[in-house]
Amino acid sequence: MSYQVEKVNSNQQKITFEIPAKAFDEAMQKAYLKTRGRINVPGFRKGKAPRKLIENMYGEGVFYDEAFDLIFPNAYREAVETEDLFPVDQPEVDLDQIGAGKELKFTATVYVRPDVTLGDYKSLKGTRHLHPITEEQMDARIAQDVEKVTTQEDIGEDALLEGDTADIDYLGTVDGTPFEGGEAQGHKLRLGSQSFIPGFEDQVIGMKSGEEKDITVTFPAEYHSEELAGKEAVFHVKVNVGTRENKPELDDDFAQDVSEHATFDEYREAIQQELTKQRDQHAEVHLENELVQQAVDASDCDIPEAMIQRQLDYLIQNTRIRLMYQGLRLEDYLTYTNTTEEQMRDNFRQEAVNNVKTDLVLEAIRKQEDLSPSDEEIDEEIRRHAGEMGREYDEYKAGLNENQLENYKDIVGNRKVVDLLKENAQVTDHTDAHEELTVEDLVDGAAQAAEAIEEAADNDETTGEPASEGK
Repeated sequence: MSYQVEKVNSNQQKITFEIPAKAFDEAMQKAYLKTRGRINVPGFRKGKAPRKLIENMYGEGVFYDEAFDLIFPNAYREAVETEDLFPVDQPEVDLDQIGAGKELKFTATVYVRPDVTLGDYKSLKGTRHLHPITEEQMDARIAQDVEKVTTQEDIGEDALLEGDTADIDYLGTVDGTPFEGGEAQGHKLRLGSQSFIPGFEDQVIGMKSGEEKDITVTFPAEYHSEELAGKEAVFHVKVNVGTRENKPELDDDFAQDVSEHATFDEYREAIQQELTKQRDQHAEVHLENELVQQAVDASDCDIPEAMIQRQLDYLIQNTRIRLMYQGLRLEDYLTYTNTTEEQMRDNFRQEAVNNVKTDLVLEAIRKQEDLSPSDEEIDEEIRRHAGEMGREYDEYKAGLNENQLENYKDIVGNRKVVDLLKENAQVTDHTDAHEELTVEDLVDGAAQAAEAIEEAADNDETTGEPASEGK
C-alpha cells in the first residue's frame, strides 16, 4: 500500500491511497467467501455457487463494496497513525479506480484538529480580587451553623408570631364555591415567607393551635390562573399546631456544638480564616479564567463544524442531566419554556465554540512549551480524584481505560499551562471592597477552576475527537 497526504486547509487533510492489484484481488476473494451464502444462484445451494458464475450473473461489482470494506479500515488507520493526524469526523471517501486486476485507488478527505495560530500568551494582564470579608458574609456563614442546631418547639397555647411555622388545614372558596388547588390538610406554612397570597399570612399571625377562622384575601390581578385573577376569596383556616424556632445563643457552648473550638472567639476566627481561604480560591479562579480567555481570544484557528456539533451534544446532555436531578425531563422543560432543542443549540453555540477553542489553545501551548506531565504528576491527580470519590487508588486506577488515562494526562497538562500563564502575567491584586461576594459565591467558586480545566481536557466530549482514531 502507498498513500500521500495533502493538506487541504488548516483543518482538513486529503489522503490518496493506492492499493496493489494483488491485495485487492485477495480482498475480492475474501468478500466472495464472506457473502456467497447470501446470494441466490439457480441450480446451486446457497454458498456453493462459483465466484465467476456469481460475477457473470450480477456483475463483478457485486463484491466491490465488501472488498473495499475489508481494505479501507486498516489502510486508513495506518495512514492516520503514521502521519499523526487527529480526525474529528468520519472521512469523505471517493473512489478513483476499482476492479479486479487493477490497483485500488481512492481518496479520504477528513476534518482534523485544526492548526492553532497562538497569540501573545506571556504578557497577559489579570486581576486578583481580594475583597475584604464583610460582617454580612460572616453573619451569613455563622447562620448556616446556627441552622444546623436550631430546633423547633411547640408553642402550646401561645399566639403565632412572624417567623413561626403553622401546620394548617384550609379550604378556599370564591363566591361560596371551592376552586381547584384551594384545599389542603397539614400544610406547613412559615409565617412571613410570603409564599401565600398577599394578606393571608398576616391574618394567620395571632391565631393559636386549635383555632379556626375565615380569612379574606384578593388574588393578584395578574395571577397565573385567569379564573381567580383579581377575585376575592375566603379561606376557612384551622391551625393544627404551631412551632417556633429555638435558636442557640452565640456563645462558647454554641461554638463547641458546631465546631472543634472551645470558645466563640476561636470559632469566629476560624470562620474568618475559612471565608478568607474561599475568597482567595475564588479570586484565583477568576484570575485563571481571565488569563485563559485572553490567551484564547488572542489566538486563531478554523474549527471544523463537527467539533462544534459534538460539543453542543455534550452541553445538551449536561443540561438534560441537570434537569433530571431537578425532576424535569428536557422535553418538558422545552415545552414549558416554549423552546425547541434547535433553539437551545443555537443559544449554546457561542459557548460551544469557545469551549472547543479553549481546548485547542491549551493543547497548542502545551506543545509549544513542551509541558508534558510526568507519570508521578498524573498518578497524583488520579489519587486526588479517587480520594474525592471515596475510592481506593490502586483499585480505581486499575479500572481506568486508555482514554481515561489520557484524560488525566490532559488535566495535569492544562493545569501546567494555567500556571505558566499566571507566572508570566502582570497580575494586580485588587483589595477594595466595592464588590461584595456572597457566601455561596465563595463556596462555589473554588470548584469552578478544576471543573473548567477538566472539561477542557475531556477530548472525547469537548472536541469531538473519535476515541478510536487519531491518538
